[in-house]
Amino acid sequence: MFQTTSIQGDKTEQFTSALEQLKSLIADEPSAVANLANASALLKFTLPDTNWAGFYLFDGKELVLGPFQGLPACIRIPLDKGVCGAAASRRETVRVDDVHAFPGHIACDAATNSEIVVPMIKDGNLYGVLDIDSPLKGRFDDEEQRFLEQFVDILMKQL
Repeated sequence: MFQTTSIQGDKTEQFTSALEQLKSLIADEPSAVANLANASALLKFTLPDTNWAGFYLFDGKELVLGPFQGLPACIRIPLDKGVCGAAASRRETVRVDDVHAFPGHIACDAATNSEIVVPMIKDGNLYGVLDIDSPLKGRFDDEEQRFLEQFVDILMKQL
């Protein structure tokens, strides 16, 4: 059974703990939906000053809303729109300090000011994206980007 642990220590220690918790959460669970739901909850718990943490899954044509924590969100995102579409199309992490300055930004939550999106790739194919939003401008840094990319790597080994 999963046991939550308090988030303590510096950012590196907190991220190491969260990665270990993720491994514990998804171990031996075959359901992608269950794993993504728990993963989004863990991220929302781990990352302060965020207002949305979740997944958009690629259906072969566009990104479709998956498990998340936060306010209701946009349901479908074309690959040529917004930060999520950019990360999916480029197949690389996109970190935006001010979403209002990002061309084609999709405002699902007017409170969002910064965003980071990590593509989810499995066997060379786009699976979806991890999307984290914050009401603070410039909220995400290099260390968080590395953490979230590791987080996605762990997930993709299980999904």
